[in-house]
Amino acid sequence: MPEDESDLAYVLRHLPAELPVTVIGAGSNLIVRDGGVAGVVIRLGRALGEIRIEEGHRVVAGTAALDAHVARAAQKASIAGLAFFSGIPGSIGGALRMNGGAYGGETKDVLIEARGVDRQGNVRTFSNAEMGFSYRHSGVGDDVIFTSATFAGRAGDPDAIAGEMAEIKAKRETTQPRNRTGGSTFKNPPGHNAWKLIDEAGCRGLIVGGAQVSELHCNFLINTGDATATDIETLGETVRARVKAQSGIELEWEIKRIGASPA
Repeated sequence: MPEDESDLAYVLRHLPAELPVTVIGAGSNLIVRDGGVAGVVIRLGRALGEIRIEEGHRVVAGTAALDAHVARAAQKASIAGLAFFSGIPGSIGGALRMNGGAYGGETKDVLIEARGVDRQGNVRTFSNAEMGFSYRHSGVGDDVIFTSATFAGRAGDPDAIAGEMAEIKAKRETTQPRNRTGGSTFKNPPGHNAWKLIDEAGCRGLIVGGAQVSELHCNFLINTGDATATDIETLGETVRARVKAQSGIELEWEIKRIGASPA
């Protein structure tokens, strides 16, 4: 768990090049396979979670900062345009890596620039255009570990922004399961809703071991109590196979899966 950006750069610079490196943030959109993760795991913690407000309605956030905390800081500073972050249960690092979005907003809409450290320990800065954003994807290589982001908002009324965030919270609570879940499991294929394809394939409520397709929202897989990573991934692959057979559409995982399957 690096103390700061310089500490992270030092570690990456001195690690053997052949040693695998895996980085995690809040872990809210992640499956860690039951066989564990080889090499070095870097956890971005509180030291990289600072949020500060700058002139011009800008918000600078460390990549360990939770998306919801960034939204709240912007609201308190009367900065509009970042409220959608309150509906994403993850950290800014994940938002940069996956172009996180919800409720009409995406990271690409508000990002000015991102900073990160590459595998050689070099600190690099990426403009919005250089991020190569597309739907739930960034084109920056996986060898870069993001450390901070600068976002542009606009002048807003804090009460109105708070109201917008309250609406987002209410929508989440009524349409998404509150169980243990990794959030949206699959990306929406062009022109389709993943949940609808899953429902039409007869997968609502489907169970594998301790994992279940949510009855409330079919694009959420939930841990009913004792699910293994294998249970969850097997359930997801079963859903993908049934959707492909039903509609001919191949769902793409949105949840990131890391590590090895058990021997």
